[in-house]
Amino acid sequence: MGKTKPQSRVFKTAWFAKIARKAHIGDADLCLAISQVMRGQADDLGGGVFKKRLNDNRHRSIILAKGGRFWVYEYLFAKQDRDNIDDDELVAFRSLAAIYGKLTDQEIENLIANRKFLEVCNDC
Repeated sequence: MGKTKPQSRVFKTAWFAKIARKAHIGDADLCLAISQVMRGQADDLGGGVFKKRLNDNRHRSIILAKGGRFWVYEYLFAKQDRDNIDDDELVAFRSLAAIYGKLTDQEIENLIANRKFLEVCNDC
């Protein structure tokens, strides 16, 4: 009997959704990008933090994943506005990834119900 592939849910925060909309980055783009991240085509910043280029390399996204259950698009910035996140931000993103990794299924559903998390795609 073969192993079943774990389900990969992908979310964006409400803040990320607002900024992505202004940058004309749609959910289809995010789903494609997360499949590339899953194949190792992103910068692994450690501690469950990944940086992925989007929008023809004009924007950078920070994606959090800890515990292997889901991915969260957390932060987006234009390459023209800044080169990278700073060390303090990286520490904060790693801490947040650890917190996200401990969320229960019910807590995730509550975040969705309260529109703090918006589901981008499921089983990418």
